[in-house]
Amino acid sequence: MIRRPLAIALALCLSTAALAHETDDHTGDDSRGRDRSRVMGGLNADEGETVGDMETVNGGISVEERAHAGSLQTVNGGIDVEDDAEIKDASTVNGGIELGQRVRVAGDLETVNGGIRVDFLSKIGGDVGTVNGGITVRQTDVGGRIRLVNGDVTVGAKSHVHGGILFEKNKGIDFGWGNRKPRVPRIIIGPNAIVDGELRFERKVDLYVHTSAKVGTVIGATAQPYTDTIPERD
Repeated sequence: MIRRPLAIALALCLSTAALAHETDDHTGDDSRGRDRSRVMGGLNADEGETVGDMETVNGGISVEERAHAGSLQTVNGGIDVEDDAEIKDASTVNGGIELGQRVRVAGDLETVNGGIRVDFLSKIGGDVGTVNGGITVRQTDVGGRIRLVNGDVTVGAKSHVHGGILFEKNKGIDFGWGNRKPRVPRIIIGPNAIVDGELRFERKVDLYVHTSAKVGTVIGATAQPYTDTIPERD
């Protein structure tokens, strides 16, 4: 289970509760840039700008093209990183994470309620994880693993995931509302994609692996090969 964003939420609320305005704190490292934090409202790193860590409680975070930033953390808001930008890592609790092309991330991408999408030729040094939301990586190198509880996964063509996939069992409470059949998540491994390590599924999923893709050991699911098109849902 993804626990770090929950800890971030508590830490941010405690550390910034006394703030009533945006701060621009000097870190002592001019090459890294200044940290930025606020309680209400979003934060932005302009095109080509170098900043430190960016933290907010209620608001989104945007990093424009070719900008450099440290850790991006918010509780209620999305995170958007544009083409050719570089960041240390990114975490949110309620919001999605969107990365453009050729983005470099040294560490993890994490959210609790929201999807994660990474565009072409990007590189993620750590894990990519969410609890409630889908994950899509397109021709991207993921140094860690992909992990989630609820949502679809697409490992796009020519992507490389070095740490495998962990699809955790939903440990939430089932109140039995309605008679709808639970939706089965769909996992797609695209053409010439590589997923090293273990692909572990602790709940039922539909796993489709292109015939040109290479994957590690699959546990808890049966890989269904495909060539041109993926079968439609029932």
